[in-house]
Amino acid sequence: MVTSIVPSALPRRARFGLCVALLCLAAGLAFAFDFPALTGRVVDDAGVIPAATRQNLDAKLKDLEDKSGIQLVVATVKSLQGGDIETFANQLFRTWKLGEAKKNNGVLLLVAPTERKVRIDVGYGLEGTLTDALASVIIAGAIVPRFKTGDYAGGVERGVDGIISVLTTDAEEWHAKARVRAEDQQGLFDALFPILLFLVVVFIFQYMVRNAGGRSGTLARGRGGTVFIPYGGPSWGPTSWDSGSSWGGSSGGFSGGGGSSGGGGASGSW
Repeated sequence: MVTSIVPSALPRRARFGLCVALLCLAAGLAFAFDFPALTGRVVDDAGVIPAATRQNLDAKLKDLEDKSGIQLVVATVKSLQGGDIETFANQLFRTWKLGEAKKNNGVLLLVAPTERKVRIDVGYGLEGTLTDALASVIIAGAIVPRFKTGDYAGGVERGVDGIISVLTTDAEEWHAKARVRAEDQQGLFDALFPILLFLVVVFIFQYMVRNAGGRSGTLARGRGGTVFIPYGGPSWGPTSWDSGSSWGGSSGGFSGGGGSSGGGGASGSW
């Protein structure tokens, strides 16, 4: 049985983390992305956020970082380059190394207008506070309704406000909504997990067969970027390559602080 690969004794959260890791591995083997540079707390590569809104967002994000150390970055991209938003967001998070290296307290709000996708990707250290359920509620309740009307600036602002409120206050309203959604979704994961795991294993096996005896050295290299392969669940900690980036950047410009993410968060579409 394929499902025997994942010990049944593992907690459901750990099994979910392993499943995400396998999906990221399979996607990472297939895609390498050309990411925009991390030029500030708001990287509007798609050009959908007005200048005044960018300035307002930057002030909020800087205030959050100054007071709590949490590095929340907003990014829009012209395209997901053929990939899914979960893989793209996690690799972008790891490339930018958001959050402090020891605390892994970074958050990425990624918007892909062309594919009509949005994701909140959460660093290891914040997964217990900004949970997957809360991220999903923020996307569904604050961001997507405005994106549906073409109001990207309003959707991003509301999303940022929701994330900040969860990270810095009790935010009971968000927690109440998240509990309702969690009750509806818990059984769905248990039913789909064996099928999902089987498909991932088949994909990896086919890839290995096709490329046997072929490439050597690095796994894959795309346009201007190296593939990062995330692994592990929320309790497994960051990988060894996630340290070494100084907070603020050696050149004095804005940069990540060496943090990492294991794929926690949520995605949405409109």
